[in-house]
Amino acid sequence: MVSLSRLDPEQLYVEYRDGVTPYEPLLNRRHTLTHSDETGELFLTVGLSYAYDLFNEMRDEVIGEWIDQADGCFYHVYLYVGGPFSEEVASIRNDIFRRELPLALEAIRYGDRGIFNLHPSLDSCQIITHFMSVYPQFNKIENWGTFDDYNILLSQ
Repeated sequence: MVSLSRLDPEQLYVEYRDGVTPYEPLLNRRHTLTHSDETGELFLTVGLSYAYDLFNEMRDEVIGEWIDQADGCFYHVYLYVGGPFSEEVASIRNDIFRRELPLALEAIRYGDRGIFNLHPSLDSCQIITHFMSVYPQFNKIENWGTFDDYNILLSQ
């Protein structure tokens, strides 16, 4: 799949926590992606646990983790579409998450490229996305392709 990247690497900041480096460990590696509405900056935190301290009351973070199953490796993404929000707000949040998820996946792939470069097979792992909501029409689990679909090539 060929797509134009919307990611500006100059606006992506990466932090490694919990003894995680750009190259290890692979198992139990978790991503938390947050952003600034004012500046458009993206903040990727990579650790052995999610960066709960970065969650805000809007719960607009994107979190993800590698899960190794008998039938292969999968990357699971979790998005909090709605619970305490009205159905109308949950609908708007659902639309925003769907519009911005490709950018978020590009940021995760690019920001944590060291682990992908060390383990090229990760690019072909399926991305399973959990849209979490109390409203059944938004509470969905979908396959969003592979990281090959979100691998941007930039001159460095």
